[in-house]
Amino acid sequence: MGRRSLFQSVHKAASNSKRHRHIAGQVRAISLYSRLQYERKSESDRHLSWSYCHGPGQLPFMGDTVGEALLKTVERYPDVECLTFCEDEVRRTFQQFMQEVDQLAASLHSLGFKRGDCIGIWGPSTLEWVVTQFASARIGAILVNVNPAYQIRELEFALNKTKLKGIISAVTYKTQKYYEMLTQLAPELSSCDAGKLRSKKLPHLSTVIMMGAKAFPGAYAFDDVMKIGSTKDISEIQNISRMLDFDDPINIQFTSGTTGNPKGATLSHHNIINNIRYIGRRLGYGDYHHKILCQVPLYHCFGMVGGPLAMSVYGSSIVFPCAGYDPALTLKAIDQEKCNVVYGTPTMYIDMISQPDFNKHDYTTMEKGIMAGSSCPAEVVQKSDTAFGAKIMVAYGTTENSPVTFMTYLDDSDDMRTQTVGMPAPFTEAKIVNEAGEIVPVNTPGELLIRGYCVMQGYWESEDKTAEAITKEGWYRTGDIATLDGKGYGRIVGRTKDLIIRGGENIYPAEVEDILHTMDKIDNVQVFGVPDKRLGEEVAAWISLKAGEEATPDDIKSFCKGKMAHYKIPKHIKFVEEFPLTVTRKVQKFKMREDYSKELGISE
Repeated sequence: MGRRSLFQSVHKAASNSKRHRHIAGQVRAISLYSRLQYERKSESDRHLSWSYCHGPGQLPFMGDTVGEALLKTVERYPDVECLTFCEDEVRRTFQQFMQEVDQLAASLHSLGFKRGDCIGIWGPSTLEWVVTQFASARIGAILVNVNPAYQIRELEFALNKTKLKGIISAVTYKTQKYYEMLTQLAPELSSCDAGKLRSKKLPHLSTVIMMGAKAFPGAYAFDDVMKIGSTKDISEIQNISRMLDFDDPINIQFTSGTTGNPKGATLSHHNIINNIRYIGRRLGYGDYHHKILCQVPLYHCFGMVGGPLAMSVYGSSIVFPCAGYDPALTLKAIDQEKCNVVYGTPTMYIDMISQPDFNKHDYTTMEKGIMAGSSCPAEVVQKSDTAFGAKIMVAYGTTENSPVTFMTYLDDSDDMRTQTVGMPAPFTEAKIVNEAGEIVPVNTPGELLIRGYCVMQGYWESEDKTAEAITKEGWYRTGDIATLDGKGYGRIVGRTKDLIIRGGENIYPAEVEDILHTMDKIDNVQVFGVPDKRLGEEVAAWISLKAGEEATPDDIKSFCKGKMAHYKIPKHIKFVEEFPLTVTRKVQKFKMREDYSKELGISE
């Protein structure tokens, strides 16, 4: 039986849950041993005294671009279903998807987009998002992920920072009306020809494409754009794709820090293709066909790399329960689509197992899941294991590292799988250092640094910020406080940065503070995170008002609406006369966090 026939037979078997689990269990038992024995033996022989280790690797790097990786998989499994969007009842085989990708790539090329141009994608998880991801890669353009929750101010910064030439946008999502927001920022859009935008505030943006069939003034309709590329243009895409280099930048993702505006982490084809290659191998994706439930958003590195790139590298099928996030629809999709892998943040797992109809669904096909995106409490991992009858694996990483650098193994003991972030991924170095930059003994807390193929190329057009994040020796400073034990298992114990992670969303206080400082009544403000059982953290603000001014927490929240993404608006607000300070007059945010948490009656 040929490889393609074997793949399709296993794919067909996946529709029968009992037979699928029997086949999967047999294949996994054999192949995991043969494929991972080198790594596991190397790690079992490890006896560290100092907090430095690397992930041993047997599988060589892939030297493919994103487009090449997809094309090879399409050639192997053309008739296998690769994408399912449950809410829209949309399904695509690899062959169907590839045709749409090259059609859009040809159309974008015909519209003037070329290698190195930045193209934005703004909206929730839809077929158009994934088609754009691969079409832009086929012509060598750089995809800029724009958060669907961004407001006008945030959008303007992202578009101008990357000198965005074009943007492909949803029409609406939840309360967001994207075309209206674009015209508020660039009123010239409503009176120009499509592709001819000349905006005072957005001087680099020329082309706006709105998803769907509806025509908007000054913008192309996505459905019409799909018809622009000719047969000749499609043929030309093959030549263009062959000229690309896997070290070319392919993606810019805005990630939070602790000061200033968001920074655009710039990732290459090589970064993200090999990250999913090694993480997928640890999950057993190459052993048999996997159907992956992806409820994490595509604009996050977790969703974009773990979802569509797993599809392109391993031939996995990716299932999206809805465009946004709905735990009830996620459970329904696991059952109806017979998924055997689920992705989610800790908050998402909490939400799923808390659904009132949780026990009405069948989860017998579910074998494993990944929990990542923020701190993963052992209790939440254990409860998720029990609820789904599956093994939930914890992954740790950052957008700047493509994203995963540590991950547990399926055969780890329950204690190690639930209480650590696992071991470094293949070809990834990790060390723990003290404030002087010296490697500390094992089991000693310090800052975690990462080096390897996964480290980003840098922050887009921000040499100073890149130099702060990456040492001259190539180590990326994570800002997280961690420990390594004698075998190389990592534990994340805190953060050196003030970064707030709310339900998987990164929020940095300075941006929220900058906006609040524009409120006339406010004299000073400090924003920080406090613990939250469901979301991991919530945004808190201590505010001092100008003399004679009065305000309520509701006044502050009302002021924030429309000026920042909803998840950045402080939930807990306290008015104070002064802030805790050091002798050198530096604000002690850790002290605020401790004191306010006690006052609110919440704990870590």
